[in-house]
Amino acid sequence: MIEWNSLLPTGCVRSGVTTTSRKALLEAIADLLANAHPDISARELFNALVEREHLGSTGLGEGVAVPHCRMKCSQLMGALLSLTRPVNFDAPDGEPVDLLFILVAPQDEPSAHLEALASVAQVFGDPAERARLRSASSAEALKRRFVAAAQELAPLPDAREAMP
Repeated sequence: MIEWNSLLPTGCVRSGVTTTSRKALLEAIADLLANAHPDISARELFNALVEREHLGSTGLGEGVAVPHCRMKCSQLMGALLSLTRPVNFDAPDGEPVDLLFILVAPQDEPSAHLEALASVAQVFGDPAERARLRSASSAEALKRRFVAAAQELAPLPDAREAMP
């Protein structure tokens, strides 16, 4: 099970971010995560995020994106941002993005990476949760709402395991 409070340190959650482009946003994200995790290089992270975007946009639609990549690092890392003005992310529905969850995974931890991506997709897939996240008035409120939603929507243990 993912420990959201450690995956999303307070310093990696930003509300009301203003940016001009996807590239500028990815640079800011790389700097943000590198400041919180001194064992990674902002430049290497930026390059990894851009390389991943070249494979296909991480924009999911409905104004959300989940930029993610794998790189040499010691732990799963996350960041959560809300933007003041949406930016183009080449999402399938053509809508610009104003909510982002960024996920960086160690190269040798595929299961934690996939579990986190699935949970983020569940939260962002719920229209009511997206509305609540967009209405968060501060970074603290944004983090609280996301963590609560991720915990509420977490998959339940397999029912067969719970039966006597």
